[in-house]
Amino acid sequence: MAVSHVIEDERALIDAIREIAQERVAPRAAEIDHSGEFPWDMKELLAQQDILGMPFPVEYGGIGASELAIVMAIEELSRCCATTGLLLAVQQLGSLPIHLFGTHEQKQKYFPRLATGEWLAAFGLTEAGSGSDAAAMTTTAVRKGDKYILNGSKRFITNGGLAQVNSVFALTDPSKGTRGISAFIVEKDFPGFSVGRIEDKMGIKGSQTAELIFNDCEVPVENLLGREGDGFKLAMMTLDRTRPGIGAQAVGIAQGALDLAVGYSKQRVQFNKPIAENQGIQFMLADMATSVEAARLMVYNAAEMIDAGAKNFSKYSAMAKMFASDAAISVTNDAIQVLGGYGYMKEYPAERMMRDAKITQIYEGTNQIQRLVIARSLLTEL
Repeated sequence: MAVSHVIEDERALIDAIREIAQERVAPRAAEIDHSGEFPWDMKELLAQQDILGMPFPVEYGGIGASELAIVMAIEELSRCCATTGLLLAVQQLGSLPIHLFGTHEQKQKYFPRLATGEWLAAFGLTEAGSGSDAAAMTTTAVRKGDKYILNGSKRFITNGGLAQVNSVFALTDPSKGTRGISAFIVEKDFPGFSVGRIEDKMGIKGSQTAELIFNDCEVPVENLLGREGDGFKLAMMTLDRTRPGIGAQAVGIAQGALDLAVGYSKQRVQFNKPIAENQGIQFMLADMATSVEAARLMVYNAAEMIDAGAKNFSKYSAMAKMFASDAAISVTNDAIQVLGGYGYMKEYPAERMMRDAKITQIYEGTNQIQRLVIARSLLTEL
């Protein structure tokens, strides 16, 4: 296991989460994937165990966990079920704009119910024509008296339609480009807010991904995050801090696939001996384990840099997300190969793990975008 520096209380919490994941989450994973239904029981489990409270400050009813502890928790949950691990990751993602730019009053209003898991959060940045190019968004927000009127839509939003609290980005001044983007807290029951299509996905099938529609949606002025024009900066600051969580999800998926491959190789007999005795299999397992451990170290390092307040953590956050997600695809692919024909069948979880792993290369910034972030950082450092 990679070296980490969590305090004793957090270490005990992670150990407890690992046990919960193995005993309660793992048995549900296949059915969650098969049904494609949101796992309310898993949400309640994480809420009851205060796991959903980890990203929130103690003064607002949360646990106040370190970023390192949060990514370790996401990893342990994702090792058994990527959809369940995503519950914690998105609770942080959707609420982090409020944590970064929110007023005391905004935090006091939303954080206690998010920390208990009574409410879910979502992050509304992506649009049908605005994915990697976030500046191409067309959703607008026009101030009228004591309200902003939002019009437009968001696409591929995790927890879309389920979240009571949505951090939504819209143009308040289209003439200013990225400097004209602002951020708002949009509640599920605000007039003019509705849910469009629910996506049918390749992986993380129990996580609801939906379209959010704003048709003259009324948002109180006090729900503006920061000042007008702060939105793009806030979105980038949020993603810089949450990408290690996606890296942790990828590490968890990869570790689960490695566990499966190792166990299977010891049991599967061919030519009168377990296939684990074949050097070709041993080399595959060794490469898989090395990739997982390297990815874990990068994710933990990025998380610790965030905890330490390091100024240059953005590059390392991008590296961790990129490397870990690429490793998850490679490791799950190799796990299927080790299992052979059985790996291709839904009887074993290897194919589910590979399908789940793919999204980690795409959301919260594609790996091509991560490479741009890394390269630009390198070029400005020299």
